[in-house]
Amino acid sequence: MSSGGQLAANVMQFARLLRRAGLPVGPAETLAAVEALSRLDVGNRGEVRAGLRAVMVHRHEQAEIFDQAFALFWRSPDAARQAAALALLAASAVPEKPRPPPAARRVAEAFAPARARPPEQERPPETLEVALTASERERLQGMDFEAMGAEEIAAAKAEIRRLVLPLDARRTRRTRPDPRGALADLRATLRASLRQGGEILEIARRSRVERPPPLVILCDISGSMQRYAQILLHFLHAVANERERVSVFLFGTRLTNITRQLRHRDAEVAFQMVAHIVPDWSGGTRIGESLARFNRAWSRRVLGQGAVVLLMTDGLDREGARGLAENMDRLHRSSRRLIWLNPLLRWDGFEPKSQGVRAMLPHVDEFRPVHNLASLRALVSLLSRPAPARGAGPIWRDAA
Repeated sequence: MSSGGQLAANVMQFARLLRRAGLPVGPAETLAAVEALSRLDVGNRGEVRAGLRAVMVHRHEQAEIFDQAFALFWRSPDAARQAAALALLAASAVPEKPRPPPAARRVAEAFAPARARPPEQERPPETLEVALTASERERLQGMDFEAMGAEEIAAAKAEIRRLVLPLDARRTRRTRPDPRGALADLRATLRASLRQGGEILEIARRSRVERPPPLVILCDISGSMQRYAQILLHFLHAVANERERVSVFLFGTRLTNITRQLRHRDAEVAFQMVAHIVPDWSGGTRIGESLARFNRAWSRRVLGQGAVVLLMTDGLDREGARGLAENMDRLHRSSRRLIWLNPLLRWDGFEPKSQGVRAMLPHVDEFRPVHNLASLRALVSLLSRPAPARGAGPIWRDAA
């Protein structure tokens, strides 16, 4: 480690590295780190690491990123930058090598130098740049997820994180004190009269509590849904972190509850946790068996109080339609609103020819496409409106 006058400069460079890696490290943390090192034995690496971690890390999930950055930077700032670049090249040259943890990749990206920007005189006029940006964004809205490259997928994920998913509020059985409420509260009225010697001066009132209903999401992760599921998982992570009472399940050949894993604020860490508990990613599809397990083990826990269910699948079941109609009917009757999101509906000539699609379609309230950003925005707009009356069959929506 450096000592003397270079120590403060190295601490400042280390703080900049942590900011590039996503940690909220500001001037206060930098000054605290310099003050901490002045009181520690800088020759003891473990003591220095513990001291800097105590003053620069504020959340438990940031500790892994800090440890990766500390191990690289304080070994040698210049050598660490070269090692990070070599690690990125090695990872791209050998695809069979397991991916590094999210913290290591984020620290490596923070070490990497920024792309050189073109000179100011070579940049196009500002008006042309704005028009080009708007055109690219409009093109991205209508591009199919399956046709996107790496850059388009990254931009789509950033757009998905900005989506807000509302649900129309629903009156519950719970009440709360409200002087203008429609319900008379006799118990509160009598309690208040005891403080006045038994004289009733006013009638206490209450009103019904309104809150959005629970949201339950069942997402297909089979081979035919692989590309869509990878992007939809970012949408599910954003929804699970922005709303209360959200339950998320993945299914292929089996059913997996990933609600707790998606609650992690860091998307990369959440997806790594999901990968550890989901054994059937990109495998076969057993929709009927997965729905049967959901109805047996989870429906009574998560489908109360008028829950809305989003079913994301293409309806292609390897078991045909065995048990699918019965389990779809039970799921439909247990929920207030069942919306089927199918990427195959993007085709103009789509017809429900497969056995699975024909078995499922009579038991849904809405049948919509989910293949691009425009379809996700249409879904957000749909859920912000009151639910239509049941009994008229599934409502189809053309592909966006």
